[in-house]
Amino acid sequence: MIYYLGLGSNLGRRPANLARARRLLERGDVEVLAASSVYETEPVDYADQPWFLNQVLKVRSQLDPPELLRLAQAVEAEMKRRPTVAKGPRTIDIDILFAGDLVLETPGLVIPHPRLQLRNFVLVPLKEIAPRLRHPVFGKTVAELVLSAGDPGRVKKRIGPRSLRSGP
Repeated sequence: MIYYLGLGSNLGRRPANLARARRLLERGDVEVLAASSVYETEPVDYADQPWFLNQVLKVRSQLDPPELLRLAQAVEAEMKRRPTVAKGPRTIDIDILFAGDLVLETPGLVIPHPRLQLRNFVLVPLKEIAPRLRHPVFGKTVAELVLSAGDPGRVKKRIGPRSLRSGP
C-alpha cells in the first residue's frame, strides 16, 4: 500500500532526527519512494517551543495501517520521544497522513489524518511531492487544500529533498 507520512522534529539535532527516523522506518519494511524538502515551520497550538523541521515521505509497505502505526510509535520510542505537554516539543513525531484512498476511524488511528487539511506544515511539503493527491473525504487535491487551509503558520523551505537521503 502507498502511504504518506509526516515527520517533525523540534528538539536536538533536527535534520539528523528526520534522517534517522527515515532509516529506522526503512528497516521496518517501509520503502521510501519520495521525500519532500525539509521545511522549518512555526509551532501550532502550543507556541512556546522551538520551531519544527517537517518533511513528508511517500512510502510503500506491506504493513497494514495499525502495523505501520506501531512501527512509527516504535521509532518514536527508540528516538526517545518523551511525552510532554500536548502538541509540545519532541525529538520526532511520525504521523500517517494518507493510506491509499482508505478512510479509517478507530479509537487509536484516524486516516486521513484528521487535521492535515488545516496545517501548512504538512500541506506545503505534501504539495511538493503529491500536488494532485486527492483527499478521500473532502474530494480536494492537496494543491487545493493548501489554498483553503487558512493556517497563518509560517513555513519556509530549509533543506532540499536530496540532503537527507539515507545511506546507499
